[in-house]
Amino acid sequence: MSADDPRWKKFCDPDYRCPCCRKSFGGVFDIAFDHPDTWPHGNRAESGKNAIGVGDDRLGSDLCTIGTDRFIRGTLRLPIIGTDQVFAYGVWGSVNEGNYVKYVKDYNGESDPAFEGCFAWLCNMLPTWGMTEALPCDLILGPLGQRPAIWVHEESGHPLAQAQQDGISFDQLLDLYEASGQDVRSHLLDA
Repeated sequence: MSADDPRWKKFCDPDYRCPCCRKSFGGVFDIAFDHPDTWPHGNRAESGKNAIGVGDDRLGSDLCTIGTDRFIRGTLRLPIIGTDQVFAYGVWGSVNEGNYVKYVKDYNGESDPAFEGCFAWLCNMLPTWGMTEALPCDLILGPLGQRPAIWVHEESGHPLAQAQQDGISFDQLLDLYEASGQDVRSHLLDA
């Protein structure tokens, strides 16, 4: 159970400092992908720009177009077993043109009826999950001001769908951080 794990307590304690390097964490942090995996024009965040445009291709913080492909950024949430915490990936879902246009209109307050969600393909290969191709998902609107939620189809049989339902362990969370280049585990061990 995560809440009873002494490493979890250190991880969530903003006053805890690693004995060797003084690093602290203060709890769960999310991992976000700057762009869909198929984006060929560099990293928006590293460019220092709010948006990148190359020819007809466009990448912003929440929307992306590559040729005729349309993408919406959402969150794929994984509850952490034994806690009330949730880890989220910031990921991109590929949607069809009609749903993209309706989402943008709704986002701008112009859609009638309101956009309620749609089918999407998860377009980021998430480390440690054994992904070899885009996964079928639903993109579902949440509260105003929040990115839509992305839910992997249960019928896909993919472990991500099960993890969204059942949650992940603290050790799995540490594995996800490690796979993304965030060394957390070693800072939580006793010196």
